[in-house]
Amino acid sequence: MADGRDVQWVEVTEGQVGQRVDNFLLSRLKGAPRALVYRIVRKGEVRVNKKRVKADTRLALGDMVRIPPLRMTPREAVREVSDNLRNLLAGSVLVEGRDWLVINKPSGLAVHGGSGVKIGLIEALRQVREDLDFLELVHRLDRDTSGCLLLAKSRPALLALNESLKQHQMDKQYLALVAGRWPARRDFVSARLERFELGNGERRVRVDPAGKMARTRFAVRETFARTTLLECEPVTGRTHQIRVHAAHAGHPLLGDDKYGSRDSQKLAAGLGLPRLFLHAAALTFPEPTSGRPVQIKAPLPEDLESALTRARKAQ
Repeated sequence: MADGRDVQWVEVTEGQVGQRVDNFLLSRLKGAPRALVYRIVRKGEVRVNKKRVKADTRLALGDMVRIPPLRMTPREAVREVSDNLRNLLAGSVLVEGRDWLVINKPSGLAVHGGSGVKIGLIEALRQVREDLDFLELVHRLDRDTSGCLLLAKSRPALLALNESLKQHQMDKQYLALVAGRWPARRDFVSARLERFELGNGERRVRVDPAGKMARTRFAVRETFARTTLLECEPVTGRTHQIRVHAAHAGHPLLGDDKYGSRDSQKLAAGLGLPRLFLHAAALTFPEPTSGRPVQIKAPLPEDLESALTRARKAQ
């Protein structure tokens, strides 16, 4: 796989100190899938100071990283970002700070590639923002969820923001349209969640006493004839938490093809809703350097606004 004439030796700079080897390579080798990066590390083709390393090895200032050239087949190569996606992402930046940025993530775009996804938001952004040596996701959103997504542009910012997330200093507010009339007095759902795989390998989440405790705050924003617009705030951060908790309460999200019911799918079709109605509407976090609170809001996309308009008219 490697041709000695094309080997690169890259020195680790201050902004990359503490970064894992795999993430360092992914940011440098634009277009390389994770599986390929892990393979060249495992085979010893990647060296740090001429020594073999593991994917989770942390880099230090001044380390010299050996990066071999990659020859990728069309099947394993990450797709080149299209002009349409490039323009979409360029116009989706809500606010950008010195060492962070918040994107209004489009629905239908996975946050990272893998499992058949040739290109995700992070891979595309690394191609679009060639001016950045470092770009990492602070948190994730489901593929079909739109709205506020926070990314770090430096290693220190990523560590600070991850710590804020861990200490529950980051607030995320979502808007969801659910089937039926949500009881006004029901403001929390607490239920343990467990991840599992279907026979085809697809990952799902279910309520299970053996799972991890999860808690979501729900507040009624607007009530319609057969649906309710909710403001949702996940107190914990489990996979598919809002979707599973809402379905567990008997009010699945409209357009949810994983946890929805026959009735919720009919309601979505009747409102002309083409996808999951779940939008990360607001994000509040402490600025990594100053600690001052930053609040970002993402307006509802046109497809969700149109569905709400139809729901109001159906009263």
